[in-house]
Amino acid sequence: MTKKRILLVATGGTIASKEEGNGLSPALSGEELTRYVPEVADLATLDVKQAMNIDSTNMRPSDWLRVARTIMESYDDYDGFVVLHGTDTMAYTAAALSYLIQHSPKPIVLTGSQRPMASAFTDAKLNLYQSVLYATDDDAHDVSIAFGGIVIAGTRARKQRTMSFNAFTSVNFPPLAYIRTDRIVRSAPFAHARKAEGSRGHTADHPVVYDKLDPRVFALKLTPGLDSRIFSALAPSYDAVILETFGIGGIPEQGETGPCFQDAIYSWVDSGRIAVMTTQVPEEGLDLGVYEVGHAYANHPGILRGADMTPEAIVAKTMWALGQTRDVAEVEHLFNCEINHDRSPFE
Repeated sequence: MTKKRILLVATGGTIASKEEGNGLSPALSGEELTRYVPEVADLATLDVKQAMNIDSTNMRPSDWLRVARTIMESYDDYDGFVVLHGTDTMAYTAAALSYLIQHSPKPIVLTGSQRPMASAFTDAKLNLYQSVLYATDDDAHDVSIAFGGIVIAGTRARKQRTMSFNAFTSVNFPPLAYIRTDRIVRSAPFAHARKAEGSRGHTADHPVVYDKLDPRVFALKLTPGLDSRIFSALAPSYDAVILETFGIGGIPEQGETGPCFQDAIYSWVDSGRIAVMTTQVPEEGLDLGVYEVGHAYANHPGILRGADMTPEAIVAKTMWALGQTRDVAEVEHLFNCEINHDRSPFE
């Protein structure tokens, strides 16, 4: 049987890092990383492109676009893609790629490690091997993260642990699959997975691709006593605010000083900007209709609801939607579309 062709896109991160006197920093190239795992040659014909070599803390929206371009420039030449990435912002990049490269019939798999590849007790070798394995699977498609033996939809991942090898969890959505050494075990809902089918203007053999993002998006976490004038301070620099509310959707009626929050938020969206409501509670999502302190925001134009989406997906999706249009109604339409399992259809 002919082996599949997989393109490995290296971006840096812990997996590529070495200690050189000032703390860990990326030093190994993608080519060097593959030499640590010669077993991948039994899985696929592997080529490598070095998109960048940075700590993922320094990953920016412009870098997401660069990774997406690197993939799309070679899309027709490969059967799948593996992106080596630092763990700290991997969930943001996976979400961004989910919006930039939609309905991909070919798998785009992100991975990395909690310990450097050159470390004696690293998790990097198995993560790299299993990511290539998943990228060669006939039923794999779209953007995902394969890490610590679990495969997570690219819009549903969150880094939950800073040191443990099972760093990522799937939020409000079941994992796509588990990998047991060299065997892929799909979760029950995805046991009969099929490749992406054509809809909304894309064909089954090619994704819908976007190349614009608006990085002027600010995530604001409510804290007791927060001054509502923060919205006026943010207005010159940002086009959208993602407001992490209390609980299921609680927003204070009044801050310590300044206008009430309702006036400040209404003024923000009535000026043509976007506000996205989500919750700072990790699981189960938002419902603005439950309490009086959230009800006023449930149906106001320009106020979007993050439902059960992850904060990382909300940031990336808001940047993507605003990158396509400034029409508030169209931004809301794009934001509310389900993409790569990013939100549950309960609203």
